[in-house]
Amino acid sequence: MYGLVLFLTWRDKARKELWFPVGRLDSDRDRKDYRFRYTGGADMARKQAGFPALMDFPDLHRDYHSKELFPMFKNRVLMPGRPDFADYIARLGLAGETDPIEMLAIDGGFRATDSFEVFPKIETREDGTFRCRFFLHGWRHVSPEAQQRLDRLVAGEPLYLAVELTNPATRTAIQIQTRDYHMIGWAPRYLLNDLMVAMARTPGVYSAFVVRVNPVPAPSKQRVLIELNGHIPVGYEPMSCREFEPLVK
Repeated sequence: MYGLVLFLTWRDKARKELWFPVGRLDSDRDRKDYRFRYTGGADMARKQAGFPALMDFPDLHRDYHSKELFPMFKNRVLMPGRPDFADYIARLGLAGETDPIEMLAIDGGFRATDSFEVFPKIETREDGTFRCRFFLHGWRHVSPEAQQRLDRLVAGEPLYLAVELTNPATRTAIQIQTRDYHMIGWAPRYLLNDLMVAMARTPGVYSAFVVRVNPVPAPSKQRVLIELNGHIPVGYEPMSCREFEPLVK
């Protein structure tokens, strides 16, 4: 039985609006077993944008296993022993002994040297509820007044979610707003489709709040950590469309 599931995304540098979930990483920390498979998104990315297979995973139709976390993922987080490790996991809202998979699920594993990022699969509880944490996206593109309001955020502060239908980059988006109606940024794009379905079918059961605010010199991508709680409709499975389905079953 595998535990936390992460997806690997790839963005076309020539057309940044094109991004695809290209791989799935399953982890079993107890058995020390890691499994990577390409998803339908990799096939779509290859056809639409010339996505090249990764050096670590050259065959799109192979089932990769390892007793250690694959370097492609391991190299995207700080490891214990680094002098700034304690500050790093604090920025992620974590503490104590932390697994790299847990860190990647929040951190995203962004690197300026390539076009890949990581995000976790939405997992629902038996009652249909779910919880996810992410760093606020796009806050540098909001109004000066909203950026000033962002500077006054405090841990535990409640936030609103709002559907945006005229986003210039993605058309639809999920805005993050303060209770005094300052739009301070957006939820990650990978949550968009599932949140739109869930919010349409089960409106009014969503909440979000500030977990932590990381001031400078923290990286700008780790400025504000947010937790979102919601409810998935009965019979709906998040992140289950063709893009997310492994090419190897």
